[in-house]
Amino acid sequence: MNTTAPVSFRSRGVERIVLGQPTSDGDGVKLTRVLTQPLQRRLDPFLMLDAFGSDAAADYIGGFPDHPHRGFETVTIMLEGRMRHRDSVGNVGLLEPGSVQWMTAGRGIIHSEMPEQEAGRMAGFQLWVNLAAKDKMQPPAYRDIAPAGVPALTTAEGVSVRVIAGASQGVAGAVERPTTEPIVLDLAIPAGQSFEAAIPAGHNAFAYVYGGEVDIGETAATTRVEVERMAVLANDAGASGVRLAAPAGATGPARVLLVAGRPLGEPIAQHGPFVMNTTAELHRAVSDFQRGVLAT
Repeated sequence: MNTTAPVSFRSRGVERIVLGQPTSDGDGVKLTRVLTQPLQRRLDPFLMLDAFGSDAAADYIGGFPDHPHRGFETVTIMLEGRMRHRDSVGNVGLLEPGSVQWMTAGRGIIHSEMPEQEAGRMAGFQLWVNLAAKDKMQPPAYRDIAPAGVPALTTAEGVSVRVIAGASQGVAGAVERPTTEPIVLDLAIPAGQSFEAAIPAGHNAFAYVYGGEVDIGETAATTRVEVERMAVLANDAGASGVRLAAPAGATGPARVLLVAGRPLGEPIAQHGPFVMNTTAELHRAVSDFQRGVLAT
């Protein structure tokens, strides 16, 4: 897959801008649900994006005690703070600033993510990536990626790019996944500078702005996307990817999580932490969990 921006670049535009919904999950952890169920079909293969960030320990101290998953992958991207992962397969890992956790629930896993701090800021993202029907019952898998294990590059314009998944500017990311072929980039764009990210024409894509603001699209026809907004990128078959520019005069860099993936085009049946293709498969997942055999 070639994800190096071509010489002649045409950018996707913004189809719509989405403001996340404040909610809570786990044991009362406050977060913003940016990619919700009504957008799952439009942004296939992505099922959910949660953004969390707070300086108040009461907003996160309960963490995410043991809970099950089946049928998809979870990607946790830590910006600030520390959380400890434990699961039914025996994995134990530490999420720290700059680290990434990529977990494939497959046929079933039970895990917890609990804070290892009682004060200070906790911030990051969790992204859910669907699995194809043929892969939903594969054995679970888990990978912890330390900050130094996430490939990074800096462009001539001073744009910092952390390549979490896929590839960018000829740099392979920390994770390569078959079938959905996700691209996940964490960008810091200095004021007055721009970045062109190549995206395969068939991929669905979105950009979440978590610091500053960005202009997305061709230079003559951009859309301004403010902080804490997600831009759903138009599926333009003639586009090379997306151009993101930080306005001149900004006091700091624009921070953007750019995500793209190849759609599965399969039915989506979800009940909480279980994502399958049919209602019958969901009933089986719930039954397996209740009988204690989900993760065996």
